[in-house]
Amino acid sequence: MKKHHILILILSISSFSYAQDVEEVVTSALADPSQIENPLHLVKSVDLEAEPTTSLGEALDNLAGVGSADYGAAIGQPIIRGLSGARIKVLNNGLVVRDVAGIGADHPNDIDLSNALQVEVVRGPSSLLYANGTIGGIINVVDNSIAKTDFDGFSGSLGYEMQEVNDGSVSTYNFQHNVAGLNFYLSGLDSDFENYVTPRGSIIEDEMKTDESIVMNSDSAAETGKFGVSKTGDWGYIGMSLSSAERVHGIPFHGEEHEEHDEHHDDDHETMDEDEHEGEEHDEHEGERIFAMTESDIFTLQGSLSLGNGLVNKVDYFLTTSEYSLMEQHAEEHGEEHHDDEEHEGEDHEGEDHDEHEGHSEEPTLFTNDATEFGMIFDLSNDKRTQKISMNFAEEEMAIVGEEAFMQPTMSEEFTIGYFMSQDIGTAHLDFGIRFDDITRDGSVAEMHHEDEDHEGVEEVEDYSFNYSTTNYSLQLTQSLTDKLSIVLSGTSAERAPGAQELFMNGPHLATRRFEVGNINLNPEKSNNLDVSLNYSDGGIFAKYTAYVNNVNDYIYLMDETEEDHEEHEEEHDHGGLTLADYLQNDAKFTGYEFELGNSYQLENGTLTATIGLDAVEGKFKDSQMFVPRMMPKRRFMSLDYVTGDYSAGVSYKEVQAQNNLAEGETRTDGFRMLDLDASKSYDLGEGVTFRSTIFIKNLLDETARNHTSFVKNEVPLAGRNVGFKFRITF
Repeated sequence: MKKHHILILILSISSFSYAQDVEEVVTSALADPSQIENPLHLVKSVDLEAEPTTSLGEALDNLAGVGSADYGAAIGQPIIRGLSGARIKVLNNGLVVRDVAGIGADHPNDIDLSNALQVEVVRGPSSLLYANGTIGGIINVVDNSIAKTDFDGFSGSLGYEMQEVNDGSVSTYNFQHNVAGLNFYLSGLDSDFENYVTPRGSIIEDEMKTDESIVMNSDSAAETGKFGVSKTGDWGYIGMSLSSAERVHGIPFHGEEHEEHDEHHDDDHETMDEDEHEGEEHDEHEGERIFAMTESDIFTLQGSLSLGNGLVNKVDYFLTTSEYSLMEQHAEEHGEEHHDDEEHEGEDHEGEDHDEHEGHSEEPTLFTNDATEFGMIFDLSNDKRTQKISMNFAEEEMAIVGEEAFMQPTMSEEFTIGYFMSQDIGTAHLDFGIRFDDITRDGSVAEMHHEDEDHEGVEEVEDYSFNYSTTNYSLQLTQSLTDKLSIVLSGTSAERAPGAQELFMNGPHLATRRFEVGNINLNPEKSNNLDVSLNYSDGGIFAKYTAYVNNVNDYIYLMDETEEDHEEHEEEHDHGGLTLADYLQNDAKFTGYEFELGNSYQLENGTLTATIGLDAVEGKFKDSQMFVPRMMPKRRFMSLDYVTGDYSAGVSYKEVQAQNNLAEGETRTDGFRMLDLDASKSYDLGEGVTFRSTIFIKNLLDETARNHTSFVKNEVPLAGRNVGFKFRITF
């Protein structure tokens, strides 16, 4: 701890700083369903424009307390304060994105950042939010698809981006117009990325470094579109939006199940040594294309009705339906590998998706999630306090069919009622919220039972239905100590019901090389969180320090079997050579801190902002004091940003320390450094038209980097040096 204090002192004196916008803490409404209080961070559209198109997790990885669990370049699921998966809700305009990211590390978040107005990040348990189970935090991507205020005539933008590390390109468009009192919105994206390049020597096969630098099956492509229309007035607003997305991404790592590994091996198989078997596993996918295609269609009706100054001032409401599918499949490559760095130029990726994928070598696996959600928020605010009552109902039907159908179809229903209040008490400000959730999970577990040596066996399916009633409450007190210094005390108790996959999963999950087994005896997780924040602001100087303790009782985690366990059951149960992993529960404690410090200097021709940051989180099981798996290592950030008129430039440096706090069975991850540069210039073309060009360089040092939070950190390193350009015309 002493080293950290010394580092803070040294960096405070220096003029370098952290690459994040550390502005004043903002109280924000998330699509008006509820109030979001500290800790909130806003990522503005101008900040997103300076970054290359990437996954959601990677786009937020430079925020203190926020990380990414990557699975190649196309997939990066966000992590907040050491918690991930279903503990973090991803929202679009305040509504939960109901994809299948939570049941697979190789599944992407169905979100598009290309035309976002801003991204709102709330760190820590967030029971005040209109979403249950968010004991890690929330990420809300805000766009203008359903306008709440009238557009001022016609406006829009056209953008184009190129990236060198993956020979990729991105085209975007956005149009807004008010016609006859109606607000029309249209946006979309078209992207095409080939396999990305890593620093030489970073790809390891059979525990040996190779000269290979291209991560095979790491390509991706996407087409998205969104249309919205709304009507506003003194009475409120009403609008609807339709969004559609089609994506394809390669899967750079894939385990293999060996069917011949049952308890009835023949003599030849029994004599096969381990080295021969490992070679066989690698050869099985040689020359094979492994990829996934996703499709989503989302309809949203949203509005607000003003009722005057009575008991109920306003009613907000929404209805959304979504259909999401992900199909994973294998296909034999035709001819030479199309992703070879010398041959991929000028090839038609879209055509390749159809032609190359003909003749699948294995039956595809289809993941689907169909959901409907309806909610209403009643505003009861008066002169003394802001207060709201919310009601929400959601229904989700999830199914998996095909080669990797590791879970039977499930049905979930959620009903929520909550009360939210905010008011001043003397010189302090109080925020309070309480929410009750009633959650039902219906599903089944299939087991294969062998009758005798002469029969393959009989599958038995047992149905289950579980009902969980959870209570969540949060209390936050903000007190100004001086005109420059304030303190925020937050206490939250939030519960998360077990997810369908945690209860009912029972089968091979090749993306993690595991045979994952759910647990029908799981209890809801209960998070008791306390965090303290000190905020300082004096002219151009700003600082924030947050320390938190999050006790999660009955923490649910996936635990790999030990070698001893494997030897005990391998004669009775076969899992095709995959590692058996069970969903278990144990009390866990997460502790950490986030520190940010910066200063803005007014120069003759512009503003120079220098910032620094530190973050750290540690998760341990209370009984054994063993570390929780895949925890983010400590990180240090520094950045310089210069803005003047039509020009801006930035330098950011991130140092990720080695992760030596290892869970049972984990391997150590080396530290690495990331140095990034960007510069933008705007040109006024007249008639309200502006042209803006941006150049960026990511990983300038071409560092070999492995993300400790990734399931495939050893097999799939992060990308090497990436030089790119962005062009955007706004009008």
